[in-house]
Amino acid sequence: MQSIRIIGPGRAGTSLAAALSALGWDVVGFLGRHDELTDASFGVDVLVIATPDDVVARVAASVAPRPETTVIHLSGSLGLDALAPHRRRAALHPLVPLPNAVVGANRLASGVTFAVSGDPLARRIALSLGGRVVEVADADRATYHAAACIAANHVVALLGQVERVAAAAGLDLEAFLPLTRAAVDDVAALGPRQALTGPARRGDWDTLSRHLDALPARERPGYQAGAALATQLAEAAVPVAPAAV
Repeated sequence: MQSIRIIGPGRAGTSLAAALSALGWDVVGFLGRHDELTDASFGVDVLVIATPDDVVARVAASVAPRPETTVIHLSGSLGLDALAPHRRRAALHPLVPLPNAVVGANRLASGVTFAVSGDPLARRIALSLGGRVVEVADADRATYHAAACIAANHVVALLGQVERVAAAAGLDLEAFLPLTRAAVDDVAALGPRQALTGPARRGDWDTLSRHLDALPARERPGYQAGAALATQLAEAAVPVAPAAV
């Protein structure tokens, strides 16, 4: 049985602790922002830094290195240099929202993708949770994490706009969620290009213009950004005719 201590008792840290505890790991405990961290790596096989990205390096530097302990951060955007001066270091980032420990633990063990790098122990943890493992090099982590934020945070923000605009027509968000779910299912089955429907796909600029006219001024930039992305995707989906010989 391997032992683990976690710095950062937030949603990510508590989710991982619950998931690994269910697999038989010895979760020694949590340390928070007001705790002394010098000896945090003492007496455990793994020390996880589950803090916000902007303090990972500072937290790692405050922990005395131990050759027998692997130090892992859960950041999607940071490389292994954030964990200097620890010799055994790794990154383990789950591609799934972790809203609380109960839901998070279940999701971590549901076959999600983990982006890993560094010490092989990170890969072993991901595989023990039944995850799909992808290796992401340090140079690519910011790009990778941008894609992750678009896939989750930006989609949620767009649905916030749906809720506001729908309310102006006397409807609630629930009426539109089946549309969103079906569109995501189509993307999974067909890919984004084939799944795209609507006025941007058809080149129906009059309809797009009517939408803008109907929206409050504060909602127009978001709509225009989405329409531009849809237009870009629609143009990529149009097959190019072969050149005449």
